[in-house]
Amino acid sequence: MIPAALQGLEVELFATAARGTEVALRDELKELRFFQPKADRGGARFRGKLEHAFLACLESRIAMRILIPLTTFEAYDERSYYDGFRTIDWSPLFGPDTTLAISAVSRESTLTHTNFLAQKAKDAIVDQLRDKRGTRPFVDRDHPDVAIFVHLKKDEAKVFLDASGRSLHERGYRQAIGKAPLKETLAAAMLRLSGWDRLSTLLDPMCGAGTLPIEADLWARDVAPGLLRKQFGIERWQLIDDTLRAQFASYREAAQSRVRTEGPEILASDLDPLAVRATTENAGRASANIKPIVAEMGHRTFPTGGAVVTNPPYGVRLEQDQWVLPTLREQVTHARPMRVGILLPEDSDLASIPRSAVLHPLTNGDIECSFAVFDVG
Repeated sequence: MIPAALQGLEVELFATAARGTEVALRDELKELRFFQPKADRGGARFRGKLEHAFLACLESRIAMRILIPLTTFEAYDERSYYDGFRTIDWSPLFGPDTTLAISAVSRESTLTHTNFLAQKAKDAIVDQLRDKRGTRPFVDRDHPDVAIFVHLKKDEAKVFLDASGRSLHERGYRQAIGKAPLKETLAAAMLRLSGWDRLSTLLDPMCGAGTLPIEADLWARDVAPGLLRKQFGIERWQLIDDTLRAQFASYREAAQSRVRTEGPEILASDLDPLAVRATTENAGRASANIKPIVAEMGHRTFPTGGAVVTNPPYGVRLEQDQWVLPTLREQVTHARPMRVGILLPEDSDLASIPRSAVLHPLTNGDIECSFAVFDVG
């Protein structure tokens, strides 16, 4: 069986995202004019073909991975699971030197060991291709040509191709990393959830390695995040013919032609000189127009009529800084009107946050957080 997606037919694609950012991802996909985006647990669904999966990899700032469905089958034991993988015709994807990697999750199913699920799926694929061609693909867990994801729930296996390759948060510019790095995709979601208009001045007064201000500049100047990546996983599949490659190239060219050289003023500061240096280096690799300086937040001039979006040091990631919220509140009151978005651990004392604040529950790595958004003035 050759799955519909591999035949160039329209299917329901799935963009994965950090928990709490699903609605922001849906709104982004709507703005990007993808077809029928719907928020769902762990991401958002939308309809499209292989070329739209590539386009989502290129354009989405919030998605972590773009998954293409292949098939669904019952997997109530080892044999039915193995046979289900053998029903898929894998030959369109694999050339003589194509590598693969498989990851799996299991919930409420008879088969629970995810390493076993990945190994058994690999065996089925390798056995099929060896029977057909006399050769077998090899596993490359770090940089596979074909990445396969299996979701097993209540003994039903759903099999996906990962069009992204490496996670989409890996833009390529962040080589200098601070003490508590914020993923680029979560930073992009915070900026959208903050309601920042992409026109007014934006400040991050605790910038760390600069992820938030860099993502703000790229968004404001319409720099597609995928332009910073040389290649996505989908581009290494054997079935990608010259017609699709030309389509992919046209998407890149169109995205490049939209990039604006000028954008709003993006300000960044941190009291740690090493953090400011990391921000400067990362911004240089991203060709981002930001102005990082060394400054303690209490001595920083805040822009009137702009926005502050920040991820302060907190809790288990860095030493506790009890002064952050009161100092931030004091500073923004002198620069009204202003929109403020601040990421806080779930157990934060919110006494310095206005009662009118909108709290978005987010997950930063394995830390449960609230992204508080409020206006001053």
